[in-house]
Amino acid sequence: MPVSVFDLFSIGIGPSSSHTVGPMRAATRFVGWLSDTALLERTAGLRVELCGSLGATGRGHGSIAAVMLGLEGFAPETVDPVAARARVAEIENDRGLRLPGGRLIGFDPESDIVLIVRPLDFHSNGLRFTALGDDGAELGTRTYYSVGGGFVVDEDEAAHPPEAERHVPHRFGTADELLALAGEHGVSIAELMARNEPAGRDEVREGLLRVWSVMQECVSAGLNTGGVLPGGLRVRRRAGALAAALESDPHDPLYAMDWVTVYALAVNEENAGGGRVVTAPTNGAAGVIPAVLHYYMRFIPGADDAGVVEFLLTAGAIGVLFKANASISGAEVGCQGEVGSACSMAAAGLAAVMGATPEQVENAAEIGIEHNLGLTCDPVGGLVQIPCIERNAVAAVKAITAARMALRGDGVHHVSLDTAIKTMRDTGADMADKYKETSLGGLALNVVEC
Repeated sequence: MPVSVFDLFSIGIGPSSSHTVGPMRAATRFVGWLSDTALLERTAGLRVELCGSLGATGRGHGSIAAVMLGLEGFAPETVDPVAARARVAEIENDRGLRLPGGRLIGFDPESDIVLIVRPLDFHSNGLRFTALGDDGAELGTRTYYSVGGGFVVDEDEAAHPPEAERHVPHRFGTADELLALAGEHGVSIAELMARNEPAGRDEVREGLLRVWSVMQECVSAGLNTGGVLPGGLRVRRRAGALAAALESDPHDPLYAMDWVTVYALAVNEENAGGGRVVTAPTNGAAGVIPAVLHYYMRFIPGADDAGVVEFLLTAGAIGVLFKANASISGAEVGCQGEVGSACSMAAAGLAAVMGATPEQVENAAEIGIEHNLGLTCDPVGGLVQIPCIERNAVAAVKAITAARMALRGDGVHHVSLDTAIKTMRDTGADMADKYKETSLGGLALNVVEC
């Protein structure tokens, strides 16, 4: 189905798009289904099973809290992170959920949410919800899958994917098709993506600048918050202190690159703390694109809001290709699908606003993903902290390097973006499950938790 730029850049909360945002949306869909089938008023209890990667890292990734909030009708786009944490504490203390409409039912997250490491067949992020009556009998069961970037499909959609419901004037499924369309119509990749958006030009511009505003707010929050991140690893927030140190040495030849690192760290520390972030295209990779956009606005002469819009539209078009032809889910293909995709998208966006041709944009995107191939997802302690936070900073710098390399070429290169995306998909299929967001291998196994 056609994917909007606003599907790829959605506003939510940390720490994970597939483990926090997706489960919250799945839970909201389930209570909506109960309402539509007239089962909500008969529901006296609920049982939730988190399967696969959700079962393995659900506690560290905030899945349990997200499910409880979703069952009460909260949405990741609008929920206040501070109020959400307070409400979760109340649910745990009172052992009760308030369903949409106001009905209070008993609910003990310790027993009513079950973590199952074995995945369901369709995807490694599976959720099964069961409504129970007064007598404990099952009233209805639904299964959902959080497939990356906050996207959720139910069991029917998984079995029978819906055909495209929205007409787009310039449909593309590969980078080759994208370049051919740009050449045929004599327009940029950003322009093609804009023409495919269902909203009008002014609405798209306004929406993307709102996304940019939230990215800026996230960086500001990250720079102005210190202390230790939650979860038990006692990871210190570093962005604020690093920023203060940078201010004292503006003549360092790598001053701009150090700021890119700081911007990425600020976002991902906020994400790890459960703050408000922009999924771009996932939460685990949420710092890459904001960091590169901050680099553009601060260090590239002539940068303006029009460039921000062009950047995000171009990056969105590349994100469409990853979602259509591989995956942006760490639980499905490892971190190459999250940080790798974000790096590729950021490289493409930056190249575009620096005057690249569509062919150079495609080259930048290809460089960005080629040098993230094979990247595993092995979060220590099931938390989106180590190696996730630093990994975003490294990928942001890599994206800038990729864009600059492409701009110094003519767009001709040996490995196409389509080939690199296919390789990423194949590598993910070959990758052992212990390296795909289960915390059962890699750093997660070899780093001793203190």
